[in-house]
Amino acid sequence: MAKIGQRWKKLGGPVKIGLVLGFIGALLTVVGLLAGNLAPLTVRSLVLGILLGGGSWGVVSWAVASAAADAMEDSEEVR
Repeated sequence: MAKIGQRWKKLGGPVKIGLVLGFIGALLTVVGLLAGNLAPLTVRSLVLGILLGGGSWGVVSWAVASAAADAMEDSEEVR
């Protein structure tokens, strides 16, 4: 467990944001599949839901956080 904490501390802010929001996106996708009649509940639909829901939320939130961090660095250099 200590290694996980050390690895987490080494990650940058945008990566942490992407991982957390990706996990939340995957969790919400699974909850939606379990609660609704959107798709037949199979292992395939769960895996695809986790990959697509979590992956898209993770990548998009990482990209936005990374762009915001870069913009903040650029604005600090101008001052």
